[in-house]
Amino acid sequence: MGSRGVLSIIFDLDNTLIDTAGAGRTAIQKVCELLKSTHVQESHIRDICERFLRKLLQESFDPSEGKTIDDVRIQHWCEALQETPGTDPDPALASRCYYTWKNTRSQALSLSSEVRALLEELQKNYKLLLLTNGDTQTQREKIEAVRCEGLFSLVVVGGDRPEQKPARSIFTHCFESAGVRPQDCIMVGDSLTTDIQGGINAGVRATVWINAGSKSLPQDSVTPDYTLPTVLHLNEVLAQLA
Repeated sequence: MGSRGVLSIIFDLDNTLIDTAGAGRTAIQKVCELLKSTHVQESHIRDICERFLRKLLQESFDPSEGKTIDDVRIQHWCEALQETPGTDPDPALASRCYYTWKNTRSQALSLSSEVRALLEELQKNYKLLLLTNGDTQTQREKIEAVRCEGLFSLVVVGGDRPEQKPARSIFTHCFESAGVRPQDCIMVGDSLTTDIQGGINAGVRATVWINAGSKSLPQDSVTPDYTLPTVLHLNEVLAQLA
């Protein structure tokens, strides 16, 4: 089954298989248009959106606190409006911003025909696993939006587990659920700190960094075994591991 010693491929989702960053840019542009239509000063619009994105990046979501991820992100927009001088912090506008952003991003997400074809081909020879960090609702909505669940033997969302990548425990859960050993697997993802570090922590056969922007490896960073500009080149790595 597959290349010698590689029986299973663990994929990250965001910015590995789907262009979440690109969909996010499209969504922010749509919010900018909304804010402009509500007569928010044009000089403030970019500031409001950048404040939201910073809050999103720093987000800490705990479902046990009784709020949904939608509640938390509407609050991000509300705070972004409040923190921008001369802007009316209207809760209804914050909600409109959030759902415009959320729905536009969801509609912009897709699994390209090339990536889908690659996964369908790999599925014939390897057990494919999807391991994605993030809260359960958001990640499940993305998976549903791009209709990819059927391509994987196992789908694990970090929000469903006690620990997320790069913790070894979530990888152990994957290995046990899929009936594979760490040394039978490779980890493919765009994040050095979660995907590559996680794969190393878990003892996988090899790690593959998807470096779409041709970024330099940061100083003191973990070092991936392989680096590719796109997941579409993955067969080159599999051939080397054969």
